[in-house]
This record gives sequence, structure tokens and C-alpha cells, in this order.
Amino acid sequence: MIRTRFAPSPTGYLHIGGVRTALYSWLYAKKQGGEFTLRIEDTDLERSTEESVNAILEGMSWLGLDYDQGPIYQTDRFDRYKEIIQQLFDKDLAYYCYATPEELDEMREAQKAAGEKPRYDGRYRNFDGVPPEGIKPVIRFKNPEEGDVIIEDLVKGEVIVNNKELDDLIIARPDGTPTYNFTVVVDDWDMGMTHVIRGDDHLNNTPRQINLYKAIGAEVPKFAHIPMVLGEDGSRLSKRHGAVSVLQYKEQGFLPEALLNYLVRLGWSYGDKEVFSIDEMVQHFDLDSVNGSPSTFDTAKLTWINEQHIKSAPAEYLATHLSPFVAQLGCDLSQGPALTDVADLLRDRAKTLIEMADGSVYFYSDFEEFEAGAAKKHLRPAAEEPLRLVLEKLSALTEWNAEAIHAEIDATAEALEVGMGKVGMPLRVAITGGGQSPAIDATAELIGKPRCMTRLNMALEFIEKRKLAQ
Repeated sequence: MIRTRFAPSPTGYLHIGGVRTALYSWLYAKKQGGEFTLRIEDTDLERSTEESVNAILEGMSWLGLDYDQGPIYQTDRFDRYKEIIQQLFDKDLAYYCYATPEELDEMREAQKAAGEKPRYDGRYRNFDGVPPEGIKPVIRFKNPEEGDVIIEDLVKGEVIVNNKELDDLIIARPDGTPTYNFTVVVDDWDMGMTHVIRGDDHLNNTPRQINLYKAIGAEVPKFAHIPMVLGEDGSRLSKRHGAVSVLQYKEQGFLPEALLNYLVRLGWSYGDKEVFSIDEMVQHFDLDSVNGSPSTFDTAKLTWINEQHIKSAPAEYLATHLSPFVAQLGCDLSQGPALTDVADLLRDRAKTLIEMADGSVYFYSDFEEFEAGAAKKHLRPAAEEPLRLVLEKLSALTEWNAEAIHAEIDATAEALEVGMGKVGMPLRVAITGGGQSPAIDATAELIGKPRCMTRLNMALEFIEKRKLAQ
């Protein structure tokens, strides 16, 4: 069975590059009928935080990237790592290194001065003397000194690294805690990982890890190193390019499917198709079509993708994601129409849920004044007659629906022999408070008859005061 994993370190927030890695791993497992694991690589005790763990879990939950196993925490597995380290000692494949930080710095400076690549020189590899006093040693892995490591990467192609280029990797710190490159190998072996899909910033680690897999008798998984995500200025995506955490995109009004859709296309393609549902991503995704070059994050493109998903999402689903944004604006959702109906009406006019929420307010909250520009243009003395007549006609309606409302707006325009705009625009400003809204008949239906009557009277009072002020 195909098994993939996403293994973030909880030393910061779940960021866009990490989400794309998680998505590709998730999609590959789903496409192959395999299993996807979430593993929290928290062995860096100084930098790992509970806040970061929670941000990762919350981000994965919001995105809908469900996992078959996990979350598995490396800190729960220290006994297992010690067991494997002892096995390496028993095979004479690990040793204590007593080199101090000062010693290592001097060694690297000397190598640089000699025009050599700085690397650990193996000075304690075969040490059998008396250990220096007062020094807590690290544990290093005896990397093979001959031969090549061949990586058959599913994205990069064949990568060959000579073992002479690799030094002896530290697998445990002075305090005994295991290091990333060691724990990841043990975990992938124990958890049966068949495919390791990750950012290509890990490619340098892969030869060392392959040697470790072989040393502990584990089967080497297949690797797929996906290129970095760059900011619009061509540099590596970072805080200065905008959102730090994936949850900030949630706060900015993006739908999770839209973000995943954008990210899947950020380095992968399926013909010219741009907009994908989750099911379509699972159906079409493959590693063969992952681009080997870095991709540039484009917020405008993400916003366009979000707009397409807002237009096509089921109204109930939209309402679920829209609800907190409307509530944040002080609206009581029990004092107005069903939010599903409002979302359905507004879906073609919003690029984000924030925009949609802003357009929802007049359905739930009354306003005390009209938007100045719209009122100045449309609530003029000339609008008094159309508004009075349409008020009279609408107040007589026994069935309050868009079709009946539209008929009365038509009848008002016909009776006064004016264009629809002479009735519709003052009516729009009167019942919404501004000059922008979806179709006025459907809008009026959802606002409801009592509110529309109250607001029309408020508009007529506004016009009366305006006349008096002239």
C-alpha cells in the first residue's frame, strides 16, 4: 500500500509552502488508495511550541486534509530512537564525538583558508583514547567513505552524490535528544512510508538519510522533491510577502478549497484547466506532471480562483464559511433571511467572504443614514414621486416575492412614463442604504416587506428634509 506523510516541525506557523507539500502528499495517497500520516517533528525542544502544534492541527482541519494516522509526535518515540542508536553502536556504525564548538569552528576556518569545503573531518571517528573531561559528546553516524548515493527522484530525476562529499552526521545532541535527519529515517521505516514528498530544500539531506536507511536495514522509500514557492519578487516566500500562517488566508476570506486549488496548480498542471474541485484534484493528480522549477505565489491569481469557487460552491457550504464574517460585523443572523439565500444572491458579486459579508449587512442590520454619494445622486426631489408610488404599490402586496416586486416596479415606471432606472435606483438606495446591490427585486424579497416599508419611508423623509434645506 502507498503511504505518504506530512511531517512539519512545530517551530512556527503552518505556511503556504508547507501546505502545498501536505496537499501533494495527501493527493498522492488518495489517488493511489493509500494512507496519509501527519507526524509532528518536535524533537527540537527549544524551538517547538504548543502554539505552533495547535496552528498546524487547526490549519489541516480547516483545509480538510484529513489523515489516516496521527498526529504522531516524535517526542513520544525517544525510547525507540535510543534503541536504534544502540543498534548502530553495536554494528560499529555510530560513535561519540567530543569536538567542542570552538574546535569545530577552527577546523572549518582552516578548511576555508585551504580552499576546501567546510565539513567535519572525522577526528573522533576511530577514537579509542580517554575522552576529554567535562565535554558532553554528540553521537555521529559513520557515513560510508566510498561509493555513490543515487537518488531516483520522481520530480528532479537522477541525482548522484559521492560519499566523500558527506561528513559524519550528528544523530544525537549532547543532551541525548535525537536529530531531525535521524528521527525522520526511523519514523519513515516504522510507519511504512513508501513515498516521501517534500520541498527540495531537503534534497541535501536525502543522501545522508539514504545511507541511514541502509545502515538500519530499512527499505528506502521513493523520493519526490518539489521546488520552492517564491514571492512575487523572486525570493523565497517569507513573512514580508504577506500571510505568515495559512490561517491568515482563512481570516482574509478565502475558501479552503480555493486555496488548495491554487496551491495544487502552483507547480502542477492538468492541461489548461485552472479550477478544480477536491475530487477533481484527487482524480487527476500525479507526480509526473509536477514542474521541476520554482513557482511564484500570485495573490491576484489566488483571489481569482477564490472568486470562481464562491460562484460555484453550494449555498449551504458558502453560508457555513460566511457566517463568522457576518457575525463579526455585528449582525444578528436570527434577525433576517436565511444566510444560505443571502450567500446565493451575493455569490456573483464577491471575490472573498469578507466582501460577501460586507454586502450582507443591510439584510440583518438597519442603518441610520444613507451612503452620502448614492443619496446625493438618487434620493433627489425628483425621486419622491417614484418612491411614493412604488411604496404604495409594494405595501399593497399580499405575496412578497421577487416576481411580484418586479411587477410593481415595472408598473410604477409605466405609470409615470419613466425608465426603470428612475424607479429602481432610488428604491435600491432606499432599501439597502447604498448604490450597489444584486437585482433589486430579489434583494427586496430577502430584506423583507416590513424593513423595506420602513426604509422607503426613511428615504422619503430624507428627500423632504433635502427639499427644505434648498
